[in-house]
Amino acid sequence: MPPSADMTPHTPKNKGSLPLLVMNYLLLFVGSVSATLLSKYYFIHKGSSIWVATWVQCAGFPLLLPPIILPYFLNLTTRRPFTQFTSKIFSISIFVGLMLGLNNLLFSVGNSNLPVSTSSLLLSSQLVFNLLLSVLIVKQKVTFSNLNCVILLTVSSILLALGSSHDKPPGLTRGKYFVGFFSTIGAGLLFALYLPIMEKVYRKVDCYSMMMEMQAVMEAAATVLSTALMVWNGAFGGMVREGRELFDKGERVYWVTVAFNVVTWQLCFMGTAGMVFLTTSLTGGICMTALMGMNVLGGVVVYGDKFGGVKAVSTVLCVWGFCSYVYGIYMKSKKIREDDDDEDRTEMIEMGRNPSVRNGEIHV
Repeated sequence: MPPSADMTPHTPKNKGSLPLLVMNYLLLFVGSVSATLLSKYYFIHKGSSIWVATWVQCAGFPLLLPPIILPYFLNLTTRRPFTQFTSKIFSISIFVGLMLGLNNLLFSVGNSNLPVSTSSLLLSSQLVFNLLLSVLIVKQKVTFSNLNCVILLTVSSILLALGSSHDKPPGLTRGKYFVGFFSTIGAGLLFALYLPIMEKVYRKVDCYSMMMEMQAVMEAAATVLSTALMVWNGAFGGMVREGRELFDKGERVYWVTVAFNVVTWQLCFMGTAGMVFLTTSLTGGICMTALMGMNVLGGVVVYGDKFGGVKAVSTVLCVWGFCSYVYGIYMKSKKIREDDDDEDRTEMIEMGRNPSVRNGEIHV
């Protein structure tokens, strides 16, 4: 996929960014689908703690440290890790990390108190919020391509919600419903705000390595918040009890599930951060929303979920919306290349007509 104004690094500092872009797409794809399936596995086998579900989303930040630190100690780079932080960037990273921790908590509360259909429907609004906030914060241009994609993916998510209308958590009361409703709306708004804020901050970041360092600091701040909540609620002790007495697959499988949840959520967030850094916040939001359709297919393949007509139409719209966005990017990049080629040809013609002109200098 050729780079363009929407899909290229913000500056020439990221040479070879296409391989990085592909890698981050893969991280997001694998992380999102795996985290969704593992989270469902946790809940269908009697796991029920919103604190655990929140903590696993950020506790994997130490996994970022080896790729950040090892290149320096192996003499692959002269750049010392974590030495280019200004007090402003460090403070912003801490603040955004706490915001991300709150988003994780709201998402977990909403997920545990709402039917899957309602949760999917509310979260689909994230993409619309993302487009609006991207326009306001980073001056994202609204084109037919991205507007068409946002509309198609939003409709796809709504249909997906309607196709899952039979899903309902046991013991759902009116009070729990309203808690879940407003928590999910809050999670969607916070994440829609998080993406363009990070795009604006990343424009001042020197390289991909520093972006990873910022991501590690943010995830560490989110982990401190969720760990404090876990300690305050006695949830760490509750994990031991849940693994021994409640989880119906046994204690060993419980801890393996938690561990893989930690890893896959970290892959998901790292892929998201990398895509925002290398492209735009809107592209990151579009790819995350498009993966909702892949998550549905994952549920069909792994858990034998029903795949009726509504879900099929939703998946088609999802693929259609994403492909239309990628095609729009391709056509835009093609036009940019053609304009550059025309400019080069014009310069060559001018040089042919006036051989005394070379590289902007006049030779006598």
